[in-house]
Amino acid sequence: MTLPTSRRQQLNGNEPVFVTFIFRFAYQRLLIDHQKVEIVERGIVGFTKSVYGLIDMFKAVIFDWDGTLADTTSFVVNSFQKILKEIKCDVTDEFIERRIGIGPKNIFKEALKAANIPFDEETVADLEKRKISIQLGLTQTVKLFEGAIELLEALHGKVKMALATMSNREVMEKQLSEKGLRKYFGIVVTFDEVQHPKPNPEVFLKTAKKLGVQPERCVVIEDSIFGVKAAKQAKMRCIAIPSGSYSIKELSEEKPDLTINSIKEKEKILSLVLGR
Repeated sequence: MTLPTSRRQQLNGNEPVFVTFIFRFAYQRLLIDHQKVEIVERGIVGFTKSVYGLIDMFKAVIFDWDGTLADTTSFVVNSFQKILKEIKCDVTDEFIERRIGIGPKNIFKEALKAANIPFDEETVADLEKRKISIQLGLTQTVKLFEGAIELLEALHGKVKMALATMSNREVMEKQLSEKGLRKYFGIVVTFDEVQHPKPNPEVFLKTAKKLGVQPERCVVIEDSIFGVKAAKQAKMRCIAIPSGSYSIKELSEEKPDLTINSIKEKEKILSLVLGR
């Protein structure tokens, strides 16, 4: 580390070695303390930039829908249970809740297996159609989480935004239309467009491709372990929110890049996404 010219001139080589050492040590400490002050002044955002190198890194945010932006638990569970009870397939609400995110076909298959009811692909497809019909009549019961619109507004125009959901296209578009949210999302990818549901990363990779953004420059916001796993496999950053059926502990075990308590914690999300 170079000393100021005025001080170098004063240290002409005749001073005792320990004097030179003490001066240089004190000067180095002064610079270190100054750097610490600068870090504090920049705050958490600046620290995040320096540690993770996130400056201008992210170009897109990909949202999950069920349990992330909207409280759809009752909406989803009730529609499944109505169909399952008709065929005398007895599973608990929790059984369904813990599987939201893996896609309707897989939920039906796992429920039928648990109840030892034989089925084929045609049976599952018919059950799914009936569920969609029920859900289309219940969309107005879905409520957005507090803070969801504020977050969308804060991100709108700053990064590209998309939805990647295991919901049906018709049901999803109806909800977005009713709640006036379609304007926020340039791309919506649904269960109908993928071969492999979460935790497979296909839905996120397809979304990134449609957005024209590299996976590494996308941030996924999710509420389920399946979604976090899919995001990590897609090589995307992930923010986990325990607003669905999974606890902070369960989500943290999947090692998301950030775990927050609620989507209302807008500033933490913006800090990661926008680096501000």
